[in-house]
Amino acid sequence: MLSVLVSFVLSLLFASFLSSEGFKGSTGVCMSLDSPSSDKMSGLNTFKVKTLAGIEMPRLVYGTAWKKETTTALVMEAVRQGFRGIDTACQPRHYREDLVGEAVDKLIQAGEIKREDIFLQTKYTPVGGQDMKSIPYDPKAPVEDQVKQSFAVSLKNLRTSYIDSLVMHSPMRTHEETMRVWRVFESFEKEGKVRQLGISNIYDPDRLKSLYEEAEVKPSVVQNRFYPDTGYDAEIRSFCLQKGIFYQSFWTLTANPHFLKHPVTQTVAKQRNWTPQQAFFRFVMDLGITPLTGTTDSTHMKEDLESITAPSLQSEEFKTLEKMLDPSFYRR
Repeated sequence: MLSVLVSFVLSLLFASFLSSEGFKGSTGVCMSLDSPSSDKMSGLNTFKVKTLAGIEMPRLVYGTAWKKETTTALVMEAVRQGFRGIDTACQPRHYREDLVGEAVDKLIQAGEIKREDIFLQTKYTPVGGQDMKSIPYDPKAPVEDQVKQSFAVSLKNLRTSYIDSLVMHSPMRTHEETMRVWRVFESFEKEGKVRQLGISNIYDPDRLKSLYEEAEVKPSVVQNRFYPDTGYDAEIRSFCLQKGIFYQSFWTLTANPHFLKHPVTQTVAKQRNWTPQQAFFRFVMDLGITPLTGTTDSTHMKEDLESITAPSLQSEEFKTLEKMLDPSFYRR
């Protein structure tokens, strides 16, 4: 019940802050929801948000994990459909960061986009998340050097001189070690090599709060799996809203098949002539979340993007779906 209460308060706060001029976290930094603007390539109106770092970030980001050799073609198709945010990682075990760079470079060379049109987000993955056969840095080096080596590989792979968003793929084993990594991240930001910082797979609110309190450059994004086992991160999302941090969700659809199949979701989708997936994406964006999607289907890419400009849920629809964020809902 606590997760439901926190989630309800969170949604009320988000709704009260939302306006044509954006909304502000407790830091006073404006997190704006810009008016739709015409996209020359797709003709699709897209929304962007302004983060703590003062940069624009797409409300829906294309994820590239597990796409292997198809990464180049899929990223190119995603951009052509209208995606402007691409998420990857310097983790050959699960990502082909080099092929993301190849795709973006091909689109730039063809004159279809400019580098500044694309929001590139990549990650430093600690040794524990790497395959030792393909690890992109020296695992025996001090952690500071590991981060620097990984970042150099990312710049080379992505064929760019800067990264829009650099994310820790997970906290380190201790808070002290996490801060050692973060200090190197901050040096990249101060040197103009990175525009914003973030952290992923952090499910302990206290660890996130400690990082935030000690960081000179505050995290702009927290990227976590959005699913029932964590109570949909109600406390972490509440903290993010208070501090002006954007919560990015991954496995947004994959981890919630029960949500998509539920009669409540089906009814909302049918009434609005949406797919259940569109209804869920619209719902999580109404919560203030910036979701990732990794679909490999062109039609689904287009449908996912349409959810950005779809009308927000009515109050009663929103409240009905919000009740489903309580894991006990499915035991009734």
